[in-house]
Amino acid sequence: MSSGLSDSPPSTDLAPAQDTEVQTFRISPLIRITLLSLYVALTTPLPFLAKMTAAPIPAELLWLGIGLGGLALHAALSEQVVLDDRQIQVTYPRWVPRFFWGGWALPWSEIQALKPRSTGQGGLVYYFLTTSGTGYLLPMRVAGFAQLVRVVEAKTGIDTQDIRPLAQPWMYLILLGLTVILLLIDGWTIGTILSLGRGT
Repeated sequence: MSSGLSDSPPSTDLAPAQDTEVQTFRISPLIRITLLSLYVALTTPLPFLAKMTAAPIPAELLWLGIGLGGLALHAALSEQVVLDDRQIQVTYPRWVPRFFWGGWALPWSEIQALKPRSTGQGGLVYYFLTTSGTGYLLPMRVAGFAQLVRVVEAKTGIDTQDIRPLAQPWMYLILLGLTVILLLIDGWTIGTILSLGRGT
């Protein structure tokens, strides 16, 4: 990106300092449940429809793709933000390959500012701007986001009063409600396909 802003990892991966208070923030359970459920709702009927319509793509191949996609989504949603006296670090569990999502670590002393950027949906995201001019995306979907930005303010001296989560909980609650409706429709669709299959 020409502006120098990036969410890619810096060149060194710093380990949390010993004998310091460490705080770990994870993706909100509401967000994880909603997005995983939506993925299931959107993909599960596909192999059944493919089999019923004699599609050129085998249902078994679709199941494999759905499984791999679900695993990738679960990996993305397993992101953790770790704060200690030295740095902020975005990391993932050991089972997530580093080439898939490597994470990054940034010492507090290198952070100069939090720079806002507008999204295509009209929201705002923020980047940590470092002394070298590089930016790293502030995680905004974690549970306890208010506490996270308080720690950021305490460690960096940057005013974070105007920083809000990218999406409010009620937005995900609405999406979860719509996903439940979609799952019910999926159940009816799959049940109908199975009934037609038994009748032939």
